[in-house]
Amino acid sequence: MPPDARGTVLGFPLDRVDLDAAAQRVRTLAAADAPATVVTLNPELVVRARHDATLAAAVRDADLVVPDGVGVVWAARRAGLAPPGRVPGVELAQAVLAQAGGQLPTFLLGGRPGVADRAAERVRATYGTHVVGTHDGYFGDADGPAVAERVRASGARLVFVGLGERQERFVARHRAALGPACALSLGGTLDVLAGDVRRTPAWTRRVGLEWAWRVGGDPARWHRAPRLARFAWMVLTSPRAARP
Repeated sequence: MPPDARGTVLGFPLDRVDLDAAAQRVRTLAAADAPATVVTLNPELVVRARHDATLAAAVRDADLVVPDGVGVVWAARRAGLAPPGRVPGVELAQAVLAQAGGQLPTFLLGGRPGVADRAAERVRATYGTHVVGTHDGYFGDADGPAVAERVRASGARLVFVGLGERQERFVARHRAALGPACALSLGGTLDVLAGDVRRTPAWTRRVGLEWAWRVGGDPARWHRAPRLARFAWMVLTSPRAARP
């Protein structure tokens, strides 16, 4: 990736890549003999990281940071970065699996008990993925080293991590212990891969209202609305890039 492909949005790095380029970059990282991390940046993550030094460091130290949320694309354009568009985590995961076929040993980590197993069955059938292990997301910090060791022992080169708000910190903390693998923090992607959760209608994704559909249709997500409002305020009160 050329040096000028990375910019900064609200103090956090962002790589100017489209979905295909991002998937190819993940494959390159996974094939290298070194640990790597990928962050899918969205407005909530930005707001949380601004007040969490450990989380902020996890984002800044990532090898690849893609614009998962439409709000991040908006913020990037105001900052003069002009990213090609969104790279949603679930679409990135699917693109990587489609490109890799069965070439990259893959570990699925996260979700409720059974979710990763169901996701494994479906991606094996759909993409021919070589799934070398699964583990649910119901474990505490004290169990983190053992989980990381299980991933390393599996020989995985690609790790999909869906641990909610603790996923980026888990990956950063155990980066070396996971072995020479590329770990992607992907939120609820495993639920989609498992077939337990459907994506929002295509029109909401085209116009950038996927987040509104999710929040409006699920009362459990309403607590996220203040973070989105805070993000919008942060963007609007940040200096805007001067036009050439």
